[in-house]
Amino acid sequence: QLQLVESGGGLVQPGGSLRLSCEASGFTWDDYAIGWYRQTPGKEREGLICINSNGLIGIVANSVKGRFTISRDNAEMSVYLQIDSLNSEDTAVYYCAAGPQRRFSVIGCTIVASLYDYWGQGIQVTVSS
Repeated sequence: QLQLVESGGGLVQPGGSLRLSCEASGFTWDDYAIGWYRQTPGKEREGLICINSNGLIGIVANSVKGRFTISRDNAEMSVYLQIDSLNSEDTAVYYCAAGPQRRFSVIGCTIVASLYDYWGQGIQVTVSS
């Protein structure tokens, strides 16, 4: 069964850090780029950052540049999203998604949601004092 599962969310104080994990199962992990997205009620889903199948970081949204970093461990079939200097605007449900690397450029990836086939169920991150 194809599955992505996010973990590591929760309540964090402003200025704090958080590390989200995305663990995959049921497909050929090495052939997929991974993207992170977030969504808040009443707003469109926002693409944040992606990493290609070889671990090269692709697009980083301006809203998170310098604060969000992504990494992957192919042996563990996991991708990690490190979030620093959290603020209230980071409160959202965060999703990871997997898309076949062949849909992107040879060395890159994008955060165009339609290019990703598999999505996690999402995990809540709340930034509040």
